[in-house]
Amino acid sequence: LSGTGQQEVLDALRATLATQPGITWEANTFLTERIDETISGYTAPVVVNLFGRDLAVLDAMAHELAAVMRQVPGARNVRVRAAHETPVLRVALDSARLAAWGLDARQVLAAVRSAYGGHVLNEVERDNRRVPVMVLLPAAQRRDGSRLGKLIVARREGAPIRLQDVADVRQMTGRYNILHRNAQRLQVVTAEFEGRDLASFFEALRARVLTDLKFPEGMHPEFTGAAVEQAAARDDLVTHALLAGFGVLLLIHLAVNRLRYLLLILFNLPFSMVGGVVAVLLGGGIVSVGSIVGFVTLFGITVRNSIMLVSHYDHLVRVEGCAWNLETALRGARERLPAILMTALVTALAMLPLTIDSDNPGREIMGPMAAIIVGGLLSSTVLNLLLMPALLYRWGQFGVRLGHET
Repeated sequence: LSGTGQQEVLDALRATLATQPGITWEANTFLTERIDETISGYTAPVVVNLFGRDLAVLDAMAHELAAVMRQVPGARNVRVRAAHETPVLRVALDSARLAAWGLDARQVLAAVRSAYGGHVLNEVERDNRRVPVMVLLPAAQRRDGSRLGKLIVARREGAPIRLQDVADVRQMTGRYNILHRNAQRLQVVTAEFEGRDLASFFEALRARVLTDLKFPEGMHPEFTGAAVEQAAARDDLVTHALLAGFGVLLLIHLAVNRLRYLLLILFNLPFSMVGGVVAVLLGGGIVSVGSIVGFVTLFGITVRNSIMLVSHYDHLVRVEGCAWNLETALRGARERLPAILMTALVTALAMLPLTIDSDNPGREIMGPMAAIIVGGLLSSTVLNLLLMPALLYRWGQFGVRLGHET
């Protein structure tokens, strides 16, 4: 399905399941599910872990947290993960009644274990196998919880003693599971979002939780999930990109050999990224990690084209002896036109299939990156051929020797 078709299916599922009480569900693409499970262990982009000691207090705070999360604009499918209860049969032996019948707890529990878990009496040989012979209640009786209290655990003078005679048997609810991490008890609340970007939703959620909830002593929340990892990845990417950019600037300065040309190349970058910004706005205004990678790639292509133009102008003036005037500026732009166009065309054609229907499942990372590269190439190519020659003609000073540069 396309991204639009997938969204229609999800909307239909929500509308249908919303009419069924007590149902919790998730629908994720394969890539999204694998990423979320790897990050937090849950197939949800937003996860809040509550650490504490008292299970009852943890449950109460988890439900309060879930209520706060539902009030955050864009939140949906908020779930308390360890809140499901399962029916259990509780057998509480009465020591006084045991003593009155002359029984001990081990004898009674052994009868219950034999009836429901089985007791091996012997083994029989069948061909080359030994098959255990067990005694236990029939399956139909074992599935009927109301018959547990009528189980015969002993006999005295021919009268059967039933489990309900020496114990209180009640059907109750127990915990489905108890989560632990780092030797601490844990309760988990997860959520999904729609209609806004992950970073803004996560920041709004964090602010609302820390403002509206007062956590008891010994309890603290931990915010995790795709939003935290995305922010960390974005910060790491920006940091490394800045370090790499500094190194690239040094290499550019070595290539063009003049600070003036370096500044002109950098001055051209904001104009050549117009197409990338437009692509982000058309895609919903969300800047993801893939989008940042697209901008970094676009930065490299733009710088390469600018260096090609500057180096060719320098070649025309120093090697071929052309005077630095309007005619030389136009000639250099014409001669570098094929190389710049081929660079943009080959890259755009390679990225175009990913740009079309970029919201399809499996293109969550590559789609935004490709859209920014394609959009940015359109503007960078035009501006490199129109704006850059004009800037170099006005401030390039290719005819000035390095020792006399003003």
